[in-house]
Amino acid sequence: MTRFCLCGRPLSLSVAHRPSRRGFLCRALASVAAASLLPSFLTLPTVAQEAAPPLGIGDAGRRTLIRGGHILSLDRGIGDLTGDVLIEGKKILEVAASIDAPEAVVIDAAGRVVMPGFIDTHHHQFETALRSFLPNGILFHDPTREGEPTYESDILGKFSKVYRPEDVHIAQLFGGLSQLDAGVTTVLDVSQVHHSPRHSEALIDGLREAGRRAVFGYFEAYGDKVDYPKDARRLRETFFASDDQLLTMLMGGEVYVPGVDPLLLWNMAKELDLPIGLHVVGGPIIREIMEKLIPHYTDKHLFIHMTEMSDAVWDRASETGAHVSLSVPIEMQMRHGMPPIQKAIDMGMNPSLSSDVEVTMTADFFTQMRSTITLQRALANQRALDAGMEKAPALLDARKVLEFATINGAKGLKLDHKTGSLTPGKEADIIILDATALNVAPLNNAAGAVVTLMERSNVETVLVAGHIRKWKGTLIGHDIAALRDRITASRDYLFEATKTAIPLYR
Repeated sequence: MTRFCLCGRPLSLSVAHRPSRRGFLCRALASVAAASLLPSFLTLPTVAQEAAPPLGIGDAGRRTLIRGGHILSLDRGIGDLTGDVLIEGKKILEVAASIDAPEAVVIDAAGRVVMPGFIDTHHHQFETALRSFLPNGILFHDPTREGEPTYESDILGKFSKVYRPEDVHIAQLFGGLSQLDAGVTTVLDVSQVHHSPRHSEALIDGLREAGRRAVFGYFEAYGDKVDYPKDARRLRETFFASDDQLLTMLMGGEVYVPGVDPLLLWNMAKELDLPIGLHVVGGPIIREIMEKLIPHYTDKHLFIHMTEMSDAVWDRASETGAHVSLSVPIEMQMRHGMPPIQKAIDMGMNPSLSSDVEVTMTADFFTQMRSTITLQRALANQRALDAGMEKAPALLDARKVLEFATINGAKGLKLDHKTGSLTPGKEADIIILDATALNVAPLNNAAGAVVTLMERSNVETVLVAGHIRKWKGTLIGHDIAALRDRITASRDYLFEATKTAIPLYR
């Protein structure tokens, strides 16, 4: 068995490469002597440079043992435990307190939290080059804020219309890698820039190159080369004929696209055997449309936001098994309406979390989880203070929020047979989080530490379908500096094409 610690250094050496005792002692004494001559801040580090990850992890037949971690399986049958996870190729074989696998490569996870990767059920990843452009913005025009940019008028009304295929591609790749770095191993990408078949193919290429699990959301677009929605058939047949791959497809089924009957989109999704996603954002017009469409809801519908909807809409969504995706920070920040977290809980539904737009808020899932738990508890605690504890809803806890961020998202995207929990038979989408770090140690509650203390810096290692994508704090296989230059050049083009000044200090 070849053993590796998380930093990738081999813990055993073949006889041919094992240094002699005399040579080892000589080198050690020389290092100590050299270090003693240096000032304290220049002394040699006691830990060697981080090595590359062991080769072949994730390949067919190759076994990997993640050993000694604090496991949050998100599988109620397995539970939480300190122990091991055995992987063969891309699939999880076993989760147990102790696993004997002498032929496996070992990843030492002592002092780490081991759990399924986060699942983002709604991210407009095409906007990566526009990050932080709209930190104070809201969704629609407000006459009391004349001159202020809004999401509708500026992001959709101006920027999205000038995207070239190369802008789409780098946005997908750079944004995808950024989320992968933060432990988000699955995303539903909602990119409204399918301005031509080439744009759609660039989107798919960017998702594929990022190396994580993704659902390609085929939504509306602009321009005279648009082939929406009929190009869905070609895309399904060409790129998504197999469901046994990292990339799958979802049909956009918006109810607000001018000149497009939503039932046309919903029926096309049924024809192509695809789930359906749509934004359901508060307001009487959307509410009225959603009420008229009630007879057509199915368990393949994913409703994003669900703000300001009537009880009739909620009742039907719950009855049919439709899924609700909440973007709590964005909903609060951009005036979508109060996030309906309590409504979903009261209805017995299991919502997922989503980052929505990085033009206004970060896409890391620690932010999503903390916003969700603090909002629900603020509302419940205030009701307890106002009306008495017996009339207040139950308080959301950290363990439940982890379900929102993982297994619930997998169910909403129809991927729970593949991911969302550390269950034998599922694919190994796994994150290893450093609980020995300065912002977490000492670890007293694993789920609580992930939800209330951690951040992207604690994401040490990330596996997708068994393959290592991030190793000991570093993304694998990408030249981030070169990609940064590309996303910056795309940003420069987008601002120039829309005749918009970069609001660096505004």
